[in-house]
Amino acid sequence: MRHFSKIYSAQNVGLRAHIIDVETDISKNTLHSFSVVGLPDKAVEESRDRISAAIKNTGFKSPKSHNQKIVISLAPADIKKEGPIFDLPMALSYLSSNGDISFDPQKKIFTGELSLDGKLRPIKGALLIAKEAEARGFEEIYLPKENAAEAALIENISVFGAESLREILDHLDEKNSGRNVAGGKKMVRTPKTEFVEQSEEVEVDFFDVRGQETGKRGLEIAASGGHNVAMSGPPGTGKTMLARALRGILPALSFKEALEITGIYSAGGILSDGLVSRPPFRSPHHTSSYVSLVGGGANLRPGEITLAHRGVLFLDEFPEFEKRAIESLRQPLEDGKISVSRARGSEIFPARFMLIAALNPCPCGYFGSKDRSCVCAPANLLRYERKISGPIVDRIDLWLQVGQIPHEKLSLGGGGGENSGAVRERVAQARKIQEKRFGKAGINIKTNSQMSSKDLVKFASLSPSAEEILKISATKMKLSARAYHRVIKIARTIADMEEKENIEDEHILEAIQYRPRQV
Repeated sequence: MRHFSKIYSAQNVGLRAHIIDVETDISKNTLHSFSVVGLPDKAVEESRDRISAAIKNTGFKSPKSHNQKIVISLAPADIKKEGPIFDLPMALSYLSSNGDISFDPQKKIFTGELSLDGKLRPIKGALLIAKEAEARGFEEIYLPKENAAEAALIENISVFGAESLREILDHLDEKNSGRNVAGGKKMVRTPKTEFVEQSEEVEVDFFDVRGQETGKRGLEIAASGGHNVAMSGPPGTGKTMLARALRGILPALSFKEALEITGIYSAGGILSDGLVSRPPFRSPHHTSSYVSLVGGGANLRPGEITLAHRGVLFLDEFPEFEKRAIESLRQPLEDGKISVSRARGSEIFPARFMLIAALNPCPCGYFGSKDRSCVCAPANLLRYERKISGPIVDRIDLWLQVGQIPHEKLSLGGGGGENSGAVRERVAQARKIQEKRFGKAGINIKTNSQMSSKDLVKFASLSPSAEEILKISATKMKLSARAYHRVIKIARTIADMEEKENIEDEHILEAIQYRPRQV
């Protein structure tokens, strides 16, 4: 009779999966004890009761009914084991070690939470686990049925989704196939999940936005080059509406990008249905905490800026966010990633997003308005302005003024020009030009906003007249070196939208007008 067995499982730490060895050793004819070692948290320790009940209700004797010492080790022991994800492999490891079942565990990964009756409950991060299993040479993965379609996005691994422990035993057990009424039925491999672009209905169409031609032009430029935008104007002028319309003009994600974002959402436990094929749009409230925005917490979870990766992070009432939260945007806006360090460890999360910030010119919203008087005290105005620091202003490419719309335009029949589909086609064409340019040069960037100062010399050289215009403007506007380079990036995007090879004077002139007049 065997008294030792090893089963393979996995666990996500941040946005990376780690293979975990689940080893069980049983010592017979001794006082009963059941221990789990390997740095388990409370949920893992409680699995002793869950798997004992699940094993009993699956037709075997409960581990607690024997006088024996059971030790389950989760290795490597220096990784904190969290959650109920190890229930299934621990149950299989015990049954195999006790001689109740027999199967070959090599090249197989098991993961899932067990209910007391032996049913499997869904888990978080199944896609990341399947991806790591494939990379490590595993051939099969067994997990709850609800997670099977998600894991089946990975090509070179067979995915088996099960509803219960009994179903997995019927499929694997070589010793007692036919023990129950099911007669040792074999599970069917989950078919590969095809990459299908989601047909998402546009919440706000560009056609529905009346007036605001400057705002719509600025957002089209931003979408074409992946630039950050700040929209300033009185309340009720359509800043939020414009931001939501932006989502409809962004091109669909590539399969590689969709897989990356789906993995992030899976690890966060917010994956609703299948593959995420559209750029995400995250809109946290201005009362959101620093940790919820940048990530972290006790278990180092990704925050809103990571959930917005490859998509849009919309921060309405931008100055009302916590000062520390606003300043935390410096690193991701510059590097496309965020480093989160806590006492229990550190993680680097991806955060390549487009920032869309909407703000009023003052707390009451009417500073500089021709229609209404501002009622803010000078001290409140100064405090409001200081909420957004110079480094953050520098990192925002386009500053758009969104003014009041004449009532005549609001009452007119018809729409506001082009629809989102037509604009999206132009945005997609501009991005194709950029991808082709950078791909031909062997550079791993996709949009103009990602160019370094070295890339600007190679891909965004200016004519003498355009360079002179930029120098004069930069001197008058007191632009920093970062803002100077961002003007060139915007000009490069405008030229790409017009399918022009070189940056001309009018491209620089339009790009300059999107810098803030006062900092």
